[in-house]
Amino acid sequence: MNGIVVGPGHGRKLITPAQEITFKVTGADGSKASVFEVVVPPGFDVGAHMHHHSEELFCVLEGELEIFAFEPEHYTATDWTNWKSAGGDHPVRAAAGSVAFVPQGCPHGFANRTGAPARMLFTVNPSPQHEFYFDQLAEIFAEPGPPDPEAIEHLRREHDITQFTPLRHNRSQPGAADRRAEERKK
Repeated sequence: MNGIVVGPGHGRKLITPAQEITFKVTGADGSKASVFEVVVPPGFDVGAHMHHHSEELFCVLEGELEIFAFEPEHYTATDWTNWKSAGGDHPVRAAAGSVAFVPQGCPHGFANRTGAPARMLFTVNPSPQHEFYFDQLAEIFAEPGPPDPEAIEHLRREHDITQFTPLRHNRSQPGAADRRAEERKK
């Protein structure tokens, strides 16, 4: 039996208007967890959500993300920024080197509220649910016009995602298309 080593810049890339995902280790590799490297652009907010059957680990590699992982005292439908837990937890600014663990059933979210891209390593266990989710979400984003919210909600239900606040992203970032084209050349 052999393991694998995936070098910097290697792995299958999935580039959507919302973010860039590189599949590093997948269920097809025999792993029980999926590992992704994610470039999180300025303005991206995954939205508060929860998984009933999977756990996640986020490691911020570059930049800064706002992250929360707790049961809030009160849910709001539009934004999780001001949520707090009964124990006094609030969303935190997670700089490079920060790690967040999200157990099954724990509400969580992350957002890039800075003006620069952030990069994180993201692990989800078990595989391959998130792999399929990302591929199918990319197909929805590739459709002409704005993404179909009903299709996205159906996809989330299929892949163990209960969404509490909306996913948001800034589709029109200056230079983003040029940056992506350059990165593909590397």
